[in-house]
Amino acid sequence: MPFLLIDFPAFKPIAIEIGPFAIRWYALAYICGIVFGWLYARSLLKKERLWGGPAPMSLVQIDDFILWVTLGIILGGRTGYVLFYNLPFFIDHPAAIFRLWEGGMSFHGGFLGCVVAVMWFAYRNGISILSLGDITTAVAPVGLLLGRIANFINGELWGRAADPELPWAMIFPNDPTQLPRHPSQLYEAGMEGILLFAALAIMIRFGALKRPGMILGAFILIYGLSRIAGEHFREPDVQLGFLWGGLTMGMLLSIPMLIVGLILIVLAVRRDAPKPAGAIR
Repeated sequence: MPFLLIDFPAFKPIAIEIGPFAIRWYALAYICGIVFGWLYARSLLKKERLWGGPAPMSLVQIDDFILWVTLGIILGGRTGYVLFYNLPFFIDHPAAIFRLWEGGMSFHGGFLGCVVAVMWFAYRNGISILSLGDITTAVAPVGLLLGRIANFINGELWGRAADPELPWAMIFPNDPTQLPRHPSQLYEAGMEGILLFAALAIMIRFGALKRPGMILGAFILIYGLSRIAGEHFREPDVQLGFLWGGLTMGMLLSIPMLIVGLILIVLAVRRDAPKPAGAIR
């Protein structure tokens, strides 16, 4: 074994265990991502200067929205995984659809679930769909960062085979080939989590929330670019492999995001910045 390889840390699959009660790393990532995202969303809503006046929704409303978006993430993420990544298996084993503890979530499905939650909640509460989409996507990188770190801890969704001389190449214990691989989970955590969060935070600081749809469009565009870049290092799902022209399912699902993101950004730029208005209570 080349001396430059980094040993994969021996993480326990369970993060917290108290008697018969146990929380796995992936579940903990979801919980912490939602809680930290909620706290960050509340802090943004309290700063009227970021919105050019009172925020377009109240703190009570964002508190209520947490349940809606949580259901959207879970139901959409699982549905997306079933439809996009492993449909033949679930057709033969329909009961496995409900075994969430065995893993299997799709970001693109979870994102569509969030879109449904945003549209439904905004309509029922008289809130701007674009503004609610902005605040939701502004905090989303927090959950993406924690989710990718959980993927790394679980030793899943590893990268493609790497040059053995790569200083940070790793051999993942669950990999039957035992080849040195890119820790692509950490690459994605950096791009989809840290980089995306920083880019959106800078835009917010310079007034992007004053133009509804700007942060939403930027999130969709930057995530799509980051995911496509990350897929060049990530090993495709074994049941799918490479698709047309060496593309992966993650790449194909991200291409429409580039188009939608660009359209939302252009529309937000062309739209006049909203005049200050009272918050909806």
